[in-house]
Amino acid sequence: MLKKILVIVLSLSLLIGVFAGCQKTEEAGVIKIGVAAPITGNYAEYGKGFDVATQMAVDKINAAGGINGKTVELVLMDSKGDAKEATEIARKFTEDPEILAVVGDFSSTCCMATAPIYTEAKMVQISPTASHPDYAGMSEYMFSVMGRQDAEGPFVAEYLAQKYVGAEKMAVIYLNNDWGVSAHTNILKRAEEIGLEVTAVENFVDGEKDFTATLTKIRQTNPDTLCLVMFYNELVIISKQIKQMGWEDVKIIALGPGISEQIVQLGGADVEGIATSTPFMVSPDNTVAVAFKNEFEQKAGFTLNVHSACAYDATNMLAKAIGNLGDNVTREAIAAELSNMKDFVGITGPIIFTANGDVFRKYLIAQIENNKWVQKTDYSYVD
Repeated sequence: MLKKILVIVLSLSLLIGVFAGCQKTEEAGVIKIGVAAPITGNYAEYGKGFDVATQMAVDKINAAGGINGKTVELVLMDSKGDAKEATEIARKFTEDPEILAVVGDFSSTCCMATAPIYTEAKMVQISPTASHPDYAGMSEYMFSVMGRQDAEGPFVAEYLAQKYVGAEKMAVIYLNNDWGVSAHTNILKRAEEIGLEVTAVENFVDGEKDFTATLTKIRQTNPDTLCLVMFYNELVIISKQIKQMGWEDVKIIALGPGISEQIVQLGGADVEGIATSTPFMVSPDNTVAVAFKNEFEQKAGFTLNVHSACAYDATNMLAKAIGNLGDNVTREAIAAELSNMKDFVGITGPIIFTANGDVFRKYLIAQIENNKWVQKTDYSYVD
């Protein structure tokens, strides 16, 4: 009997301790937001961009008085771009009652793997960059600000490949994950609709280093354009191996890496002339965006890319939703507030979620010229 009483007393003590901890955070006026990003691994540039951009957003929010007088804190965890790591992070975030919502992850694969965990906990996962058409629609707690591959894929086929570089015969190499499958499928669908011949389609798994055999096989189909659906590491590797093969007459376009500084730094002369799609570049007459770009680059040590800009917007959008709720902040209420938000304008422009929790964007074309990314078209190019 005495043992039972002791167990009950200890249990009550633990509950009081947990409650006191929650009360302490409440009294201190702290709002915690999780950030899941690939700080290490193949996508480290994007993860570091998430880290810098989200912290910039929070620093600005806190300098202006926080959210309804409460200080915002970020809890950053490294997913390494791996779905298993991402699911472990999701469990840790959802089990922590102090974390209200999550910005992240980078890849559609990670976001789709973690969606059931966040959904069960009624916690928002707002991804700056997941663009798989099925991701945001997985539940009312999933959101993405990047745009969808069933919009960008067709743009790449019709406007980047056929119209801009003049492709008549195109080959495609894509990263074999959820995002890559969706992206290349949408490219192929539009290519068929507009009469753009696709001579070959090849895929690879994350971490591949030697593409020589694949490139040799594709070269035999005689494409004039090679579309690379991937991120900066593999794009640079393939570009170098193309040059080593002496394949000088093929034009290279890309979907996925955005205007990554790593492509320029790692690729050098081998990536000169590569063109890509992007939903965002900083216009010189946009003083707010220019100031953000300058501050970001000073802190990050590399050029601003669309992924980082979207991370900044996602954080500010989440903060606005929490602020709108006043004293009625719950995980569930944040999702409803985001869904109904119609007046948010970020660095990347106005963001209004569709019923599924994602956005449709327009796209620009950028190209590497003289070792730097240059904007080549504006949003009216599709007209």
